[in-house]
Amino acid sequence: MPALVGFDGFVDSIIRVVDRRRSMDGADFERIGTIGEFAGRCAAAAGRSTNMELWVDEDRFGGNGPLTAGALGRLGVPVCFIGAVGREDDPTRVAPIYEPFATRCREVVSVAAPGHTDALEFDDGKIMLGKTRNVQAVTWDRIVGTVGVDGVRRRVEAAGLIVMVNWSLCGGVPGIWEGLIGEALPGLATRGGGRRVLIDISDPAKRSDGDLRDALATMARMNALVPVTLGLNLAEGERIARVLGAASTEDSATYGESVVRLALNVRERAGLACVVVHVREGAAGATDGGATAWFDGPFTARPRLSTGAGDHFNAGFGLAQALGLALDECLAVGCAVSGAYVRDAESPTVGRLAGFLRALPAPERG
Repeated sequence: MPALVGFDGFVDSIIRVVDRRRSMDGADFERIGTIGEFAGRCAAAAGRSTNMELWVDEDRFGGNGPLTAGALGRLGVPVCFIGAVGREDDPTRVAPIYEPFATRCREVVSVAAPGHTDALEFDDGKIMLGKTRNVQAVTWDRIVGTVGVDGVRRRVEAAGLIVMVNWSLCGGVPGIWEGLIGEALPGLATRGGGRRVLIDISDPAKRSDGDLRDALATMARMNALVPVTLGLNLAEGERIARVLGAASTEDSATYGESVVRLALNVRERAGLACVVVHVREGAAGATDGGATAWFDGPFTARPRLSTGAGDHFNAGFGLAQALGLALDECLAVGCAVSGAYVRDAESPTVGRLAGFLRALPAPERG
């Protein structure tokens, strides 16, 4: 089941915030463990200023698109990736940090240099500080100028799964959607088992309600050509529900039921084939065929790496959906790919995924 993924690209610096040093010997320190503690330290500096030390554990390839594509490739999917993974001096050549990623893909088309993200890792989540200037160069005109309209269409035609991510940070994404709707998606031959599009808009907090309404309207137009799944985390789902005027889920009996209701309400208002909402405790989904489901995920209170967890969920869910699995099975695969990743700090193989599902860890208490 080949996949086409785009269109961003970031170099992620995985960072721990120093609380107190035991010595000046490298990583010999106690770190700030939670976002609340970090926020308190920042708040205490108001009117005074402060200096906090950031310890870079590693620099690794990142971006929602590359992380999703890399996860799919690790699972054995033939992936074509288009995006911002190039060198600063020659954006059409893959940057050295992305060379391990490129080996997981069947094809990598670089059209810009990557952005940069400082990923502050805590036990209860992460804070992503993104520098996005480079990824603004990824536009429909830049992609067409690199591979041509026929080249885009051939790659779309070959794909059973099309993943498009990071609308919130990449200004060229709406134009890419319009280009696909106008010039690549109409008239595609039907694939055995169908063709699916999965969209993850990334955190829309910095975008206006009007921008979100426009994006959702464009997704609905795309959905008329090929089934679209919108992947959201809880904060994104709640924001979109407010923008769409969706019904409240506060009267739901359980937390899982409230997340299912959120997915269902957003899907109905947005007019999409599927909406899935992934949270720390599991994931919920709703489809236009009337199916709804909740899956208790293998939550761990101390992940080795959380940056990229949502992208790995999307990879697992999108692949399972493109292969025709039922909604609850798609949720299980998404949660397992993500759960294995945050424990191992690397993308799972199919063997690791199967073993993880067979012996699914019980959720830990947060």
